[in-house]
Amino acid sequence: MTVTIKECTREDLQLLQEISVETFNDTFKDQNSPENMKAYLERAFNSNQLQKELSNSSSAFYFIFCKEEIAGYLKVNMNDAQSEKMGDESLEIERIYIRNSYQRKGLGKYLFNKAMETAIRQNKKKIWLGVWEKNENAIDFYKKMGFVQTGAHSFYMGDEEQIDVIMTKTP
Repeated sequence: MTVTIKECTREDLQLLQEISVETFNDTFKDQNSPENMKAYLERAFNSNQLQKELSNSSSAFYFIFCKEEIAGYLKVNMNDAQSEKMGDESLEIERIYIRNSYQRKGLGKYLFNKAMETAIRQNKKKIWLGVWEKNENAIDFYKKMGFVQTGAHSFYMGDEEQIDVIMTKTP
């Protein structure tokens, strides 16, 4: 299995938008109302929002390819781009999304390792992430990667407040 990781650029905006909508929708549509899914997808993954995120020098996106086909992506945030104030010594893994047809093939570990490399290169002392409390597969994955629960915060899916578990790890 040939796996490559490539940093996204502004020229990748359309592909990033497509993979974002697909992976988020596939992962969460069965647990959320169609109205809340539509509202979230339109807010989080519209072209202007993704362009803004791609242009932020404190964020980075990476595509992962399996046999030259796009399989998913990673988004990391540092400094003021983090979704919670965790300080300049922290790196946030905001998204690790893998397409359904590529799940359970170990690709999440590649993206996790890319986030770890980024944290080490940037001299970060802590890596953290928020994961929906009902996403047991993701929570189990992060526990296997050495994360521990350290808190929680609210996440809004449309008009519904949900709880994300905050998990942290030292690189």
